[in-house]
Amino acid sequence: MMSRLALFWLASCLALSAASAPVRVLVWDERQPEQKKGYAGAFLGDTLAKHLSAQPGLSVKSVGIDDPEQGLDDATLAATDVVVFWCHKRPLDQNDARMEALVQRVMAGKTGLVALHSAHWAKPFVRLMQERAKADALAQVPAAERATAKWVYLNDKPYRVIPKKGTPATPNVRKVGEVWQLTLPQCVFPTYRADGAPAHVTTLQPAHPIAAGLPAKWDIPQTEMYGEPFWVPTPDNVIFEEKWDKGEHFRSGSLWKVGQGDVFYFRPGHETYPIYQQAETLKVIENAVRWMGLEVSRR
Repeated sequence: MMSRLALFWLASCLALSAASAPVRVLVWDERQPEQKKGYAGAFLGDTLAKHLSAQPGLSVKSVGIDDPEQGLDDATLAATDVVVFWCHKRPLDQNDARMEALVQRVMAGKTGLVALHSAHWAKPFVRLMQERAKADALAQVPAAERATAKWVYLNDKPYRVIPKKGTPATPNVRKVGEVWQLTLPQCVFPTYRADGAPAHVTTLQPAHPIAAGLPAKWDIPQTEMYGEPFWVPTPDNVIFEEKWDKGEHFRSGSLWKVGQGDVFYFRPGHETYPIYQQAETLKVIENAVRWMGLEVSRR
């Protein structure tokens, strides 16, 4: 059952949508040809955008990596409250300048980021996790040393790099002589299985707006498995958890504050399993963009 707080938030959002400007959503997609197998001949991002655009109070645009300026030109970013981001095979093809422009908007609190599934290696997500790791590391330095601390950052380009067995988890920080050394997050996990086994989702924080309308427990009939630990900074909130029958689990709906902005990582997804046609997963994404859009409008 939906909590009273979440129910109140959802009703407020719907009421505001009729009286105020819509939340401006940009769906960014790598647009893999394989996606058409799971999404009835359409690209995954276009499928998501079509669903979101049919919901009240949302204005949605779908762009892709092969668009001019990769769909992230300054004018488009300035007209965007929330970016929903999907990538898989081509993170290294993402333009550094355009992705950094998105990162800076998120950190300034002007745009929220929803990273989906294999976007754990998207350049904007990795960069934002790096910035959060730097802030967390600075908090570990004695207060008297923070202003003058000298830093060395390691592992600044983790994209599509699988760590060797026994490698210490990242991020991690230590002092070497007079220098603080931060190994940046690799934004990866030690195990995964693409066998399509079902996942069992638990809503850990039913009172959070992102969980509004979601049941306490629900299943995803066919998905890919990611297994913990997820090498990212400790989230501020973990809203959903997934488990699999073979014993794996994952923090599947994690939320961070980075600078002044919000970053939400939602693990379920796949390019050929039609996970973004399931009512529950679509509801999570809709809730996330509504909540982030409201947060942006308050700043």
